[in-house]
Amino acid sequence: MHKYLILIFILFMSDAYAQKVDTLYLERLLQSHPDLFQKILSHPTKNEVQILYTQIDRDKSNIPHFKTYSYRLNPHWYFYPASTVKLPTAILALEKIKDLQVAGLSKDTPLRIDSAFEKQTRVSIDESAANGLPSVAQYVKKILLTSDNDAQNRLFEFIGRAELNAKLKKYGTKYSRIVNRLAIGDKGIWAKHTNPVTFYNGKDIIYKQEAQFDPKDYAIELSNTLQGKGYMNDKDELVHEPWSFEGLNVYALEDQQLILKKLLFPEVFQPKDRFNLKKEDYALLYDYMSRYPFESDFPKYDSTEFWPTYSKLLFYGREKDATLNPNIRIFNKYGDSYGYNIDNAYIVDFEHGVEFMLAVVVQSNDNGIYNDGRYEYETVTYPFLKNIGQVIYQEELKRVKKFKPDLSKFDFRK
Repeated sequence: MHKYLILIFILFMSDAYAQKVDTLYLERLLQSHPDLFQKILSHPTKNEVQILYTQIDRDKSNIPHFKTYSYRLNPHWYFYPASTVKLPTAILALEKIKDLQVAGLSKDTPLRIDSAFEKQTRVSIDESAANGLPSVAQYVKKILLTSDNDAQNRLFEFIGRAELNAKLKKYGTKYSRIVNRLAIGDKGIWAKHTNPVTFYNGKDIIYKQEAQFDPKDYAIELSNTLQGKGYMNDKDELVHEPWSFEGLNVYALEDQQLILKKLLFPEVFQPKDRFNLKKEDYALLYDYMSRYPFESDFPKYDSTEFWPTYSKLLFYGREKDATLNPNIRIFNKYGDSYGYNIDNAYIVDFEHGVEFMLAVVVQSNDNGIYNDGRYEYETVTYPFLKNIGQVIYQEELKRVKKFKPDLSKFDFRK
């Protein structure tokens, strides 16, 4: 018994020490590049930065093993997750199609969305699709390629708010909720009602889902939900009060990386903890997460509005003239709103056998006014995301691995 207690103590102390080292590693890495990061390190709030970096090492059977490092990680400190909530929504929409087990219903089945409550809108066409009709698959593509807000809202309506949050909890998220549509001022009672949805084939109805109401509020104890010194209201008037994020979506960084990990590496989780997806669902998600907008025909994008690296913040920032590395693919979902930039990514270099996960949030709002469209994205947040991704990539190039990974599962290059 005495030896057993000593062993437990040693393991406890080892874990505690490892956590301390994990916290310091990224801080020292940032400090070692003052030319890139000193402005943020010197900022009173460190620009709200949180970082989660996971190294991946494969064993001889190509099974991944993870070691995670963090910087200023705090799941109770609020940041606006913006479009990062679209990845779990896309995953769970595909899962719902499979769960329903309705004959003739697939991710490609055309759908109609009707209205049944105040402020709801209808949809019956989608000009971006090859057949001109909306579908779950088409919405997933638009979410992953260019972060389409309407696509997110329609999948939110299909899944239903209650089911969406129940599934988040089922799959292990501890500090997250998705309770609002995006970019339409969806709050309060309007967010609790979701539209009726009908799937059809020609004149035949395949599946019909009635309008739903979710009474829950999904309370989470959070700090930092009141920010700034003022905001612009709907009449474009300055209100001299803090901006409130209370009642909006919450998607903590560690939950973001967990969902991405379960999507990319289901083999390391118990079957009950994996998403219930078909092989082709995984392929759709992997493919379109890693595609550039110019690699898509349906939807087709204007390259001046959606340039190649448009959504790949954690390596390219938002540089329109960035040179693409043909050996690198980035499987990610970014967010961009209220001065916050977030990116949750798995970065792969097929030539050098590099793979790592990186989730980062950073904010800049120097004037303290919200909803005025004046945030330092170009000078602060985009460069930070690019630089931290590049610096960690260079560190990964130097890491010696016992077994070179087989990454062919993720190679969707055209």
